[in-house]
Amino acid sequence: MSTKNHVLLLPGKLAYLKALRPRQWTKNLIVFAAPLFAFSINLQSLLGSLLAFALFCGASSSFYLINDLVDIEADRQHPVKSQRPIASGLVSIPVAIGMAVLLLGSALTLSWLRTPQLGASITAYALLQVAYNLRLKRMVILDIGAIATGFVLRAFGGAAATGVVLSSWFLLCTAMLALFLGIEKRKAELRLTQLKGSTPRSVLQRYSLPMLNSMENVVTSSTIVTYALWSSGPYMRGASTSWMLLTIPFLLYGIFRYQLLSEPQEISLNSDTNIEQGGSSERPEEVLLKDVPILLTVIGWVLTCFTILWLKHQSLID
Repeated sequence: MSTKNHVLLLPGKLAYLKALRPRQWTKNLIVFAAPLFAFSINLQSLLGSLLAFALFCGASSSFYLINDLVDIEADRQHPVKSQRPIASGLVSIPVAIGMAVLLLGSALTLSWLRTPQLGASITAYALLQVAYNLRLKRMVILDIGAIATGFVLRAFGGAAATGVVLSSWFLLCTAMLALFLGIEKRKAELRLTQLKGSTPRSVLQRYSLPMLNSMENVVTSSTIVTYALWSSGPYMRGASTSWMLLTIPFLLYGIFRYQLLSEPQEISLNSDTNIEQGGSSERPEEVLLKDVPILLTVIGWVLTCFTILWLKHQSLID
């Protein structure tokens, strides 16, 4: 095969990967949270978390393919979405259907073979995606709840794959943070439609910035208080050591930085070059990949947790 032909075929090959939207896979990293919160870090938990991550990536990508198939005609009329692999014709409809069926079928089968709990979590996630795309994404407030539930199911799946028993604190922290992300996503989407002067989709017509700001204030406060109580340690039946209080600054900075990225001036600075660009908090996966302060905050939080875990394991701290 000539070099020229290889170069011409490469974009087509990459189109199959792009159709899976690998950038979105960062959302599934939450499967690693359960063993980390439980201070259960070992080879077995790592392998279990990696399996859960792979299965949720497969399940989520199958629905991205299905959504692109359903919206193919509308996407072809869109100046940016028309470049997506399925809409542009780089990935044929039969191949996309086959990929979706294979990915979802494999994720469901392998998850049930691993443990019933993991199988139930991925099955529930799949049913949630069906409900969300058919109805919930057009229902005000419930749409945000559905987004948050998706994150909670991922976290539950990570715990099921590693045999970690979830605490009520972990579920509360995960749920509050997931609600926060969902509200920020809708806030950025609404502001972006206002800047573009375009007609918002049906669910955004029911929201207003004052309403979303009020929801944001309640959930932000709840997230911080819940995490602070958990990190207080055994006295609150939370973390196994109160040294986890040292991680609170990372949470505070991460939340406030994320809020900054959905502010009007931030969206205005980013909304001129591309129709799909705007407030970075509209896409949590792109914040983690592109915003250096957020990325460093996550790395700092993980390293601090690992350090505290190691010191406790060495009996150097209580």
